[in-house]
Amino acid sequence: PAPSAGRGCPWRRSRVRFLAALLLGLFSLALAAPEEAAREAVARWLRGELSPSLEEVLRAPPEEAPRLLERFALFPPPPDGLTVNLESPEVEGNRVSFPAAPGEEVGEVVVVLEGGEARRVYFRPEGLGVPAYLLTPLAGFGFFLLSLFWVFLLLRPSPFRAWLLEAWALVRSQRGLYLFTNLFLYGLFALGSLLAYAMPELARAVQVLFGGALEAIGLQEAVGKGVLVLAGVIFHWNFSQGLFLTGLLPALLLGVPVLLLNALRYFAFGFALSPALLGSAFLFHLPTLLLELQAYILVTFGGLVLLARVAGGQGYREGLKGLLLAFYLGALFLLAAAWYEAWEVVFLLCGWRSWARGPGGRPWPSSSPAKGCPPGFG
Repeated sequence: PAPSAGRGCPWRRSRVRFLAALLLGLFSLALAAPEEAAREAVARWLRGELSPSLEEVLRAPPEEAPRLLERFALFPPPPDGLTVNLESPEVEGNRVSFPAAPGEEVGEVVVVLEGGEARRVYFRPEGLGVPAYLLTPLAGFGFFLLSLFWVFLLLRPSPFRAWLLEAWALVRSQRGLYLFTNLFLYGLFALGSLLAYAMPELARAVQVLFGGALEAIGLQEAVGKGVLVLAGVIFHWNFSQGLFLTGLLPALLLGVPVLLLNALRYFAFGFALSPALLGSAFLFHLPTLLLELQAYILVTFGGLVLLARVAGGQGYREGLKGLLLAFYLGALFLLAAAWYEAWEVVFLLCGWRSWARGPGGRPWPSSSPAKGCPPGFG
């Protein structure tokens, strides 16, 4: 006799249970796959199988040096005494992080996966990344309001407008020194860009090295947060690390240290951001380069004004006033650069690089200092 409709066929119920168990197993395997791949990569990284040593890079023959330098950038050697808790992974997109500590210092080991394989493994100390509050929508909206308020103050009588006019007057009065600073630093950038045409593989390795440093501090996390958050994070980083820490502070030592530091910086930037590597994307990124580099040129110029006034007998205080005016003008250039770069990354580079390819038909590099778009942040 046929089974009743209420009970159904036993074989059909068994098949449904089997399919459900199979799907559950496959789903669990898919969830575990990134974690297992990351664990394996960390284990190999700790054993030294992924990272060349700095000594190997420096002693490598010219034909091997670019490949080893790129490998060193993607898999920097682990700090001495590093211990990693492989049992507590945190998965966020294509990144898997594990709590880690070299001695008493706390941080995390981050594994970046691509196609199921580790593309990067690095240790990030706690506090090195972008402050978490800057990645919130509230912070992005706050930066937008701050930018509008700053522009508003520049358009009406206010101390902010007065400082701007004083800064431009300083540039006009020291036109020769200002032109020298521009020609010297932009010239080094151009020289580095030209050299990249002769050494494209080494330039690409340096580009990956710079991009890896930006990724390690967490700038990539801001890309998916929208233009407002990204602009705020870019301005925070460029102002605090570029204009203040490596600009104003060394400029206080009579200008020479900041001139030497930026000479090296501009040559390296030109080498890593050359049209030889970026191709047509260089045109998109050119306004960002001009604005950001001009900000650092201004603080360098301010340091040289300090030197000239001290040497001319006007005193350190008078020279410091010129440096601070140049620093203020540089901050305005960084503000404009941050908004353009955020718009460039979200609306130009991310869409454009979804189909464009790099020089020679290669895909665009997955990391570069240009602060591009996910998953390639470059």
